[in-house]
Amino acid sequence: MSVEDVDAAVQSSHAAFLKYRTVNPRVRAQRLLKWDTLIREARDDLAKIVVFETGKPLAEAYGELDYATGFTWWFAGEAERVRGTVSTPSAPGRRVFTVKQPIGVAAALVPWNFPIAMILRKVGAALAAGCTMIIKPSPETPLSVLTLALLAEKAGFEKGIINVLTTDLDNTPALSEALCRHSLVKKVTFTGSTRVGKLIAKHCADGLKKVTLELGGNCPVIVFDDADLEQAAAQIGALKFRHAGQACITANRVYVQSGVYEKFTEIMTKFAKDLKVGHGFEKGTTMGPVTTPRGLDKAKQHVEDAKANGARIMLGGQRMKEDGGFFFEPTIILDATDKMLVSQEETFAPICSFFKFDKEEEAVQWANNTSMGLASYFFTKNVDRTWRLLENLEAGMIGMNTGNSSAAESPFGGIKESGYGKESGKDVAVEEYMITKTGTLTLADHY
Repeated sequence: MSVEDVDAAVQSSHAAFLKYRTVNPRVRAQRLLKWDTLIREARDDLAKIVVFETGKPLAEAYGELDYATGFTWWFAGEAERVRGTVSTPSAPGRRVFTVKQPIGVAAALVPWNFPIAMILRKVGAALAAGCTMIIKPSPETPLSVLTLALLAEKAGFEKGIINVLTTDLDNTPALSEALCRHSLVKKVTFTGSTRVGKLIAKHCADGLKKVTLELGGNCPVIVFDDADLEQAAAQIGALKFRHAGQACITANRVYVQSGVYEKFTEIMTKFAKDLKVGHGFEKGTTMGPVTTPRGLDKAKQHVEDAKANGARIMLGGQRMKEDGGFFFEPTIILDATDKMLVSQEETFAPICSFFKFDKEEEAVQWANNTSMGLASYFFTKNVDRTWRLLENLEAGMIGMNTGNSSAAESPFGGIKESGYGKESGKDVAVEEYMITKTGTLTLADHY
């Protein structure tokens, strides 16, 4: 699609919104549940599409689908829980009401790394609220998104309630800007890099549009001497190497207390060495390729920069040439410092970098030493330290003896340059797609 297609898509969505906003919340919930059922029934087909579009292993594709359908299930329940308020104000003889109403046509600009989950998390909330949605998928993953839209139609959502504008790399920026600037688009939700997120915010600012931004991460992990090292390694390993490190909440910097540094890095090196890299449909594959050639270039750049600045490459560090795919070796970097790119940038590749620290205060300072604030993680059995870290780490989500903590019932979103607004969770996610209208009533004869 091109810029010329945007207005027709928006007009279609707006016409559908004028009808859909009046649909009873229970009916919206029933359609969401039907959509959920159809997605689960198409699980094998969708998983296959995800493997071939993203490169992730089949087991991970199934995992994404199981995670993603948590959103359709959750938001089906939330559709009937939208509530306003009634209150008695200080002025005598008055009552104040608030009502919640859907904001209008929403636009979702989504990435390629979790094409099913990102759609259901955003669209599920919008449909529960009574909004219609235009989706602009990544050029790398259009088929999974189009399949979800087809299943939504089969579930009873009329044409126009979900529209999809597919793009290529060349016309993505212009089409996205046209969506953001269209007068009938009232809400924009974007997941992607901080650089692009700032551009989206600027486009939307002229129209004072409501925006949710879920942007890049440079997520730290802190492992203390008193941690359960096997538990920490299992959690961090799964977090780091899932989808070849291509997740915004992945472990980017791992700080390990000096007393267990050598032992823990040995455990993590073995974990990475045991990974089987290959095509997502090959039996036993536990890590696939990176999705784009840009990912390969950045991974190699980060490894070479670390080596040039004194780091030890304990494992990997090279592109794998087999079959000409975008495969990069699981990589372990030791003795990393804050002067290296692996500390300063989001790597988005299967590279796990380790930093040594002595005291809690310095670990927190280093962890917070980034413009990003999406997620932070720590591993300790000290309950007092747990509370301190929950309060002192600068991130929107904190994993406590936990790797990936994302779930439909948990608010998802960052602070600082990792964006603003929340997706999923109780109340807050649907609220992102609603306006609050206040009504004040004066009674004729107050009592």
